Amino acid sequence: MSDIAATPQPSFGHDINLLKVLGPIHVWGLGVGIVLVGEFMGWNYGVGKGGAFGALIACFVSGLLYTCVAMIDSEITSTVAAAGGQYAQAKHTIGPLMAFNVGLFMVLTYTMLNASDIQVAGQLVQIGAQQLGHDIPWQPFTVLCLAVLTWLNYRGVFATLTVNFIITAAAFTTIIILFIGIQPWNPTAMLLHKDLLTGLPYGWLGVIAALHFGIWYYLGIEGTCQAAEEVRSPGRALPLGTMSGMITLLIAAAITWYVSCGLLPWEYIGWDNELAPLYDTARVTGSNFLTVLLFIGTLLSAIASANGCINDSARAWFSMGRDRYLPTWFGAVHPRYRTPFRSILFLTPIAVVFALYIPLAEIITFSILSGLLNYTFMPLNMWAFRRKWPLGTIRRGFEHPFHPVPAFTLMFLCITTFFAVYLGYGRQLLAMMAFYIIASVWFAFYRYRYVRRGAQFTMSWPKPIGY
Repeated sequence: MSDIAATPQPSFGHDINLLKVLGPIHVWGLGVGIVLVGEFMGWNYGVGKGGAFGALIACFVSGLLYTCVAMIDSEITSTVAAAGGQYAQAKHTIGPLMAFNVGLFMVLTYTMLNASDIQVAGQLVQIGAQQLGHDIPWQPFTVLCLAVLTWLNYRGVFATLTVNFIITAAAFTTIIILFIGIQPWNPTAMLLHKDLLTGLPYGWLGVIAALHFGIWYYLGIEGTCQAAEEVRSPGRALPLGTMSGMITLLIAAAITWYVSCGLLPWEYIGWDNELAPLYDTARVTGSNFLTVLLFIGTLLSAIASANGCINDSARAWFSMGRDRYLPTWFGAVHPRYRTPFRSILFLTPIAVVFALYIPLAEIITFSILSGLLNYTFMPLNMWAFRRKWPLGTIRRGFEHPFHPVPAFTLMFLCITTFFAVYLGYGRQLLAMMAFYIIASVWFAFYRYRYVRRGAQFTMSWPKPIGY
């Protein structure tokens, strides 16, 4: 894995590029596929912090945060069309140290999200078996699920994201069918909002605390950027796939809250051991059809999310290896399947360990914290991008409106959400910050000497303003 060769030598897989085979539906399948599991599980912990109305406010506020993320990402990624997403953006607009940290943020976000997904998938299989009268462990199904998805990612990106599009669309359809099944046009038929909604049990401080899990509704939509190097038309496919995905998630989040909080008491939804609130909501309806359907939908959403996370974490790790921020051994592309196969295989055991030995809420928190650090970087990136290359100086695939309002809004909401996380998981927040500081010191004083500084800027743009 040594990579300090002074004279570049072609090595296995290092002179091969990723395939440009993806379209807008794959971008949609990647972004929504990673996130949709957040409607089926995880968001409900916010109900435990702030009650049903507190979780709804957190849902809207987090939706605004992610709309800003999607707008900023769509403009920069449609211009910086390279694997690595925000990592590649930071490399071009700010500098190596920020790029290294952003790359780590993304890898840990997706790897932890992957671990939580496959843990949930295994536990769902166990729950399904128990209801059929069989008591089985969940761990073998968790490992089997990850092994199959790793193999799929290893074999090619087109098949991987085509599968993700299909199962994500199927999972989203189950939410729509549940919504129709509870007869929303007749609110008194099944729904009990009048009896179950009880205001803000912990006041506005509870609402702020609920922001911690409010972002779980949308966490990972920015992962569409990781497909930038593999889409046929980045300027069209990335904004179209990302913005349509964001609209899909806003619809799914609103339906999820409305249905669940209309049939289950907030104390139960927000309970620490409540795994799958939409599935339990279907069970309360008394319909076997809806129960089976939502069981399948929850399982498919967890699998789709894990599949997308393997794709995105591997591309971020691969990009850092290709640029020598990490050992170049990770920067190889498979000569037949054209995938970053070494990065895919390297990150899989890490996800397995976390899935098998760490509680779900803590894994989710690790993922949220890393994602939040990534979002905090985005306003800085946007300001630097517009300042160095104002509109009209380079060709952009998309220009987001109202700049700099989205950047200021995003920064304010990120700071508020950090405070929310500190209220419930202060030690984890400080531990993660310490980890990233140590990693930064390692990069600045050791790893940076391996980086080829002249090869960092790969776009054919004019010199930035003020350079």
